[in-house]
Amino acid sequence: MLDSSVSPLSSRFSWLDLIRDTATIRLLETTVLPSYLNACRWFAGKARPQDRFRIAFVHEIPFRPDDAAPDTAFLLIVEVRYAEGEAESYLLPVSFVATDRAKTTEIPDKGVLTAAEFDQKTGWVIDAIYDDRFRQAIFFNIVHQQTLNQQAGQIVCHRGLGLADGEASGLIVSRVLPVDSSNSALVYGFPGEKETYFLKLYRKLFQETNPEVELVSFLTENSHFSHIPAYAGSLIWRQKTIPDITLGMMQRMVDNQKDSWSQTGDYLNDFLYAVPHRLFTIREEVFERVELLGRRTAQLHLALFSPESGDPAFRPESFTDEYREFISRRFESLLERRYAMLIDNYTRLDPLAQRLAWVFMEAKEMIDEFVEDFRNRPLESLRIRIHGDYHLGQVLATDDDFIMIDFEGEPESSIVERKIKHSPLKDVAGMIRSYHYAVSAKLFGSVETEKIAPDHLQRVSERWFNLIRDTYMNAYLDTIGSPHPLFKNNNELNFLLLVYLLEKAVYELGYEISYRPAWVKIPLKGIMDVIREIEKIRMADPNRNSDVPRLQMGLLQSKKE
Repeated sequence: MLDSSVSPLSSRFSWLDLIRDTATIRLLETTVLPSYLNACRWFAGKARPQDRFRIAFVHEIPFRPDDAAPDTAFLLIVEVRYAEGEAESYLLPVSFVATDRAKTTEIPDKGVLTAAEFDQKTGWVIDAIYDDRFRQAIFFNIVHQQTLNQQAGQIVCHRGLGLADGEASGLIVSRVLPVDSSNSALVYGFPGEKETYFLKLYRKLFQETNPEVELVSFLTENSHFSHIPAYAGSLIWRQKTIPDITLGMMQRMVDNQKDSWSQTGDYLNDFLYAVPHRLFTIREEVFERVELLGRRTAQLHLALFSPESGDPAFRPESFTDEYREFISRRFESLLERRYAMLIDNYTRLDPLAQRLAWVFMEAKEMIDEFVEDFRNRPLESLRIRIHGDYHLGQVLATDDDFIMIDFEGEPESSIVERKIKHSPLKDVAGMIRSYHYAVSAKLFGSVETEKIAPDHLQRVSERWFNLIRDTYMNAYLDTIGSPHPLFKNNNELNFLLLVYLLEKAVYELGYEISYRPAWVKIPLKGIMDVIREIEKIRMADPNRNSDVPRLQMGLLQSKKE
């Protein structure tokens, strides 16, 4: 429903002349965009004091030439400046819907920027994703690989192998998916048939090609890995002096039941219901699914391992001094922040979390020594492009297999950092930590187990997790094969896995302290598992000369024990 109470714009120009209508552009910047963007789920700057909204660039996307009333949408590149910190750029496509047309157009209130009048024609300026003419134009341009010249560069539309010739012609129907996220999702299909294509429109823009487009297009067009939604095309803003900026990517739709986090939660129900009766129950189907995911993860990494690639972005690299220093410094900074958070929030933690926190803090010297070992230890394993934010929520479960999604990388990392090559064990560590979260959250957060002592729940969850972790790892390593250039030997593999597991668990710790103190024990237990393994490595090395004290495991014992 359109809200006619929104303050209108009034212009003597037609909508088609928006680019030269400086007065209307100014009104949009000062009176419309600040309130509109702050109401959008995808705008990330709500919590920052804002100085200015500026329409930095305006691109034209003409509607289909066979449209009865020739019209156009505009891609606004909105620059948001803040009182502190760097400015951000956002993509906002807009179109004008006249009053007579609006009566037959389904536009939600959240899609309306303002009521407006252009050249005596009344209507509304809306987010163009809610205008079928815009959605059709984007699809048409990708299908036909159009290049649209603009005042600032070009909008270049790429077509991918996932967009089949026969399916790219004829009538297309489209809609906006009703999900609130950091991007917008459009879907396309054919009348009377299943929806076939999914277009992700990126809202926050970066001065780089989006890593997701690079990875998905590479896997689709340079490998036989089929467990992703195939790359069907993309929308790029190209300028002469800077890298291409990704505006959107289209992929094939996939049938799925749910993500693997939800499916794993379902599988854990049998286990959960058995725990109060002191029974240990895991269905064989659970092991089969975990084993399959281990194989699919390895196949993903084998597809991304491309030593003969002519593209430097996908050529394997060694563990350079520069990379090690980057990881070490980032991790050391992360550690210091987490130690400070634990000290400041110690009294908010439950007794089990307090004991785990003490052992973690007492192990600081051992962890520092481990980081220094990573800095200097000879390593012959290789680094490649990886998923980068790999966990159960990024894997869709189909009837009998898995589909991997969301290759954008870690949300809190810069776009450049998301493209850094890592050992594929970083992805493996992310999935292992996700399984640990799945069982811990189930046991510690369910009414069925609320009367069971936390220490007992910790032991029970650890047994489940160890079995699942080993099943996943064995399937992964069997599929990768040995020897493989990605992993020099088992010693290096185990060492690097500990590096990424520790980094991941310490990263998780900050979120739990800030938002879910009752869950702090989950990443702390993950940290504890790693530092126990670190100590085993230290004790097994006859040449190690270190004054670092051993772990104070007695601190983990409760008073009752």
